[in-house]
Amino acid sequence: MSEPGSHDFQTVSSRVLYSGAILALRQDQVAMPDGRVAEREVIEHHGAVAVLALDDDGNVVLIRQYRHPIGTRLLELPAGLLDIDGEDPLTAAKRELAEETGLAAEQWSVLVDVALSPGFTDEALRVFFATGLSATDRPDPEHEEADLELVRMPVQQAVRAALAGQIVNATAVAGVLAYAAATAGQVPMRPADAPWPGQPTAFLRRKSAEARSTDEATERGDVAAGEG
Repeated sequence: MSEPGSHDFQTVSSRVLYSGAILALRQDQVAMPDGRVAEREVIEHHGAVAVLALDDDGNVVLIRQYRHPIGTRLLELPAGLLDIDGEDPLTAAKRELAEETGLAAEQWSVLVDVALSPGFTDEALRVFFATGLSATDRPDPEHEEADLELVRMPVQQAVRAALAGQIVNATAVAGVLAYAAATAGQVPMRPADAPWPGQPTAFLRRKSAEARSTDEATERGDVAAGEG
């Protein structure tokens, strides 16, 4: 057995059990340090971005959004998926802030990066910090976003709400508490274009490959029909 912390967890084999619109379920066989091979189920998911936007009065801009898996509305930070191939995370964050709140920001930085549940998914999220807010055009909302409620809350009230279990969305808890800690400790934030080595890309690559395969199959069908 190798020394603790030195084992190479190689994937011996892998197969996709399901590939849907927003996630895929993959089953891996992984070499363990005791010489055995263990089965691990992995949910591939898009990366995501969120924004802790702070207005001139010191309020955090939150949204209250319905989440179907748990059947209730949650206080959250404006956020969205990185589901466009090659899109820069900062560009996505600016888009999501506008779409969900009708706001734009002048100053941007990276607040915190979060691996959301690494025991079973590669899903990861970057929380940006934004200030210098102003109104901007907001596209017509669709689906759950048509029911979004905008909530502005003082930072310390948001901290108390997170610690009291009133804000339970993982992204919002991480963002609010990270901002409070950074402010209290005078810890500088990273630039908005800071590297993000943990950004997940497997699911986006898979969906892009599936789309190309579908396009190629359609093209072959069109050619065959034309020849007929």
